[in-house]
Amino acid sequence: MEKVAALKDKGNSALQAGKFDEAIQNYTAAIALDGSNHVLYSNRSAAYAKAGKYAQALEDAEKTVQLKPDWGKGYSRKGSALAYLGRIEESVSAYEAGLRHEPDNAQLKEGLEEVRSQLFDNQGMSNPFKTPDLFSKLATDPRTRSFLDDPEYVKLIQELQTNPNSLGMKLNDTRVLTTLSVLLGLNINRGSTEDDMDTTPPPPKRQPPKQQPPPKPKEQKMDVDLTDAQREALKEKELGNEAYKKKNFEEALKHYNKAVELNDKEITYLNNIAAVYFEQKEYKKCIEYCEKAVEVGRENRADFKLIAKAFTRSGNAYKKLGDLYSAKIAFEKSLSEHRTPEAKALLSDIEKVIKAEERRAYIDPVKAEEEKELGNELFKNGDYATAIKHYTEAIKRNPDDPKYYSNRAACYTKLAAFDLGLKDCDKCLELDPKFIKGWIRKGKILQGMQQHGKALSAYQKAIEMDPNNSEALEGYRSCTMAVNSNPEEVRKRAMADPEVQAIMRDPAMRLILEQMQNDPKALQDHLKNPDIAAKIQKLLESGLIAIH
Repeated sequence: MEKVAALKDKGNSALQAGKFDEAIQNYTAAIALDGSNHVLYSNRSAAYAKAGKYAQALEDAEKTVQLKPDWGKGYSRKGSALAYLGRIEESVSAYEAGLRHEPDNAQLKEGLEEVRSQLFDNQGMSNPFKTPDLFSKLATDPRTRSFLDDPEYVKLIQELQTNPNSLGMKLNDTRVLTTLSVLLGLNINRGSTEDDMDTTPPPPKRQPPKQQPPPKPKEQKMDVDLTDAQREALKEKELGNEAYKKKNFEEALKHYNKAVELNDKEITYLNNIAAVYFEQKEYKKCIEYCEKAVEVGRENRADFKLIAKAFTRSGNAYKKLGDLYSAKIAFEKSLSEHRTPEAKALLSDIEKVIKAEERRAYIDPVKAEEEKELGNELFKNGDYATAIKHYTEAIKRNPDDPKYYSNRAACYTKLAAFDLGLKDCDKCLELDPKFIKGWIRKGKILQGMQQHGKALSAYQKAIEMDPNNSEALEGYRSCTMAVNSNPEEVRKRAMADPEVQAIMRDPAMRLILEQMQNDPKALQDHLKNPDIAAKIQKLLESGLIAIH
């Protein structure tokens, strides 16, 4: 059990550090030792979710619930995974099931509220309480007019204006349903059935009076529940926004800070201060205010999008400071709050930069040579598989040296892994096109793959650089013999190639080939033309012609 606990702790540390794959590996190892531990499945579900593997996260969440049916967190994991998979109604059911076991679980309540609001949004009714003439509508409709006399009702509407995510938890209030029916132009009657519904045609809708745009901003009736301090804070924010647009950052800071003094429960003001510090390149202060924004936002149940924005901005600030790992964690946290294409792109970019940095930090030419020497000894002893490991390590330590790829290609050839060997040869020659041994190795691999025409081209390249290279000459001769061993078969295979067919149909090429047959010296003149030389090379590779 001590080993299980140690693996779980390692998984927890990796999860907190944003190393999700490592966390998953540790939890999986712990589960292998203790398959009935519901906490391990719960933690691995969280790691899968963070890694964006929501199907696996759901599978582990369901296993958690199966093992511990009365544990609220299992249902929370399940609800979260289902929500990420877009199965919102099932997610609602999962959270509701959890609350039946733990009615006071804050995490379950918050999750249920969020997915209910998503369900409501998905049905095309995203926060109707943001309507500019909201209080006018409620005051003129007889169904809601009397509600406005109740300060608690006005406070409820104000909360729904500022926090649309709370709508899902308010639907059991009949006044909210009645208010919705007024705002959406519906006739909601919770007690009606199909038998007692009014089937008479509805009266024509009253056309709302056309609203003339006011020349100056006026105080709206929707502000009836705002305190004087909150109104002043909004004015300061607007003044700050104007200064920010003009890049008058000191003036903007003055107004945003004043807004915070007047209303310290609003995340937006702190986010705006962080934005100013980012523009001023004071990245540490930017991060400090982003952290405050997250703290205030969570305490006051702010919109998840605003919290995500704070995490994204802090990630960008960390990136500017060169703290790539902290930036990565911030972007991941942003995505866990609200998934946006921008945050996904930022996370992907930072992961690529981190990978490149880790690759550069690992480079060590001295250690690369040591690994190559170990590989050489093993190659001489016939232990090709182990030699590959050392050549691979040499490549990691110095990925720009072509000889390591060439040596590994030799091992692959011995093991008949021709496709991998050919890939290494191509990389070797990409790094150094004049590396003769790379061309010879490529020729041998292509011979092994029975691609004698292509092998001829590889050997030809080596011979051009070193006309006396015995290995290249021998390979070229053996390929030529293989190509020409059965003339009829060679001709049939060559003429099946569309490129060869096109060359042979070209009247000019037919004339050139006839000249070459009658006067071999004419070949040299024709080879000076790159297009003709390429076509002759293709015919040589196909085995259709040979030069003696």
